[in-house]
Amino acid sequence: MKWFITLWRTLNKPAKNLTLGAISLSAFLMGIIFWGGFNTALEATNTEAFCISCHSMESKPYQELQSTVHWSNHSGVRATCPDCHVPHNWSRKIGRKIEASHDMWGWLLQTVNTEEKFEAKRLEMASREWKRFDRDNSLACKNCHNYDSMKWDEMSKLAQKQMKRAAELDQSCIDCHKGIAHKLPDMGTSRAPELIAQVGSGESSLTVGESYFSALTKPLFFNEKTDVEAGTLNIATKVKVLEVKGQRAKVGIDGWRKKIGAGRVIYFDFGMNILSAQLSKDAALEPGVMEVFEEQQDPLTGLTWQRVEAQIWVDGDYLVKDLQPLWDYARDTYSSSCSVCHTQPDEAHFDANTWPGMFQGMIAFVNMDQDTQALVQKYLQEHSSTFATSAH
Repeated sequence: MKWFITLWRTLNKPAKNLTLGAISLSAFLMGIIFWGGFNTALEATNTEAFCISCHSMESKPYQELQSTVHWSNHSGVRATCPDCHVPHNWSRKIGRKIEASHDMWGWLLQTVNTEEKFEAKRLEMASREWKRFDRDNSLACKNCHNYDSMKWDEMSKLAQKQMKRAAELDQSCIDCHKGIAHKLPDMGTSRAPELIAQVGSGESSLTVGESYFSALTKPLFFNEKTDVEAGTLNIATKVKVLEVKGQRAKVGIDGWRKKIGAGRVIYFDFGMNILSAQLSKDAALEPGVMEVFEEQQDPLTGLTWQRVEAQIWVDGDYLVKDLQPLWDYARDTYSSSCSVCHTQPDEAHFDANTWPGMFQGMIAFVNMDQDTQALVQKYLQEHSSTFATSAH
């Protein structure tokens, strides 16, 4: 403490023998030394050797990278950790370094120091990086890959079709190329990893008699053992757990069906084309699967509808207790994705049966996976003028 006080007094004491020029020159030289030292330290932390000095990074992501085309290819060009994960732009680089303090905190607390911990966090970490790539429009990728330099004739017809459309939109590479450098997280049947990172993989245990909502589009089964699918449970559909055996649950799906053919499709409510589940023909005709309670005729179409409950089996994962996080994700996605070209209509601008046609007309201009499409469409239908108190 005495040393610090002495230093402080010395620094605050007016110079007696130094000229203004000497002070300026000294300050200039000290600035160069400081700036050089700062950049040297910055670049020292911006190398692959520094990145993999952490065991959890060397043992998992680095090993995965070595099995990909970014590690070894016919051109001999290798992408290192900072090439992809540290922006080249100086201001963004500094921002990324500040963000990296989160990684240092994780290293200190040994958040991913075992394979089990790493796999448990893989989806969360991957989603964070995908979001960053999307925010920067995959600039890290485009520092090496350029749409204008691509040889379209050497691509397959399918690749040409996809890449030319991406080039026209200057699309973010990460939209289609997740998993190109590292192993994809275990997302079950999901193609909506950010959604699952937000709402989770479902309840740890299911309670008989309680109601849940499907966080993904999920296959249905005839019983608790078979792998033969009996249909599809749509995302954000309410189910009631009737029985639990092992990893599967027998659920009741309430809704309405049109009295046409086998009546395989279950809708959310009478006269509304909001999908809840689609059973196979065999499942719809299987005794004990579908129970009919009442019939009504739709005055608009003349079709007869039946109120039904399907009792069928589904895997117990990705069933969540709270529907609101699904709606929050759908609302944010609709707001951000559908405002690229124009101001999107309010949810209550159309009724439940009009929204599917309108939404499908928009979907060609944005990039959404199938689960997200289905969720956003259902969100719009269930928040449409049909249900809104202040509708158009």
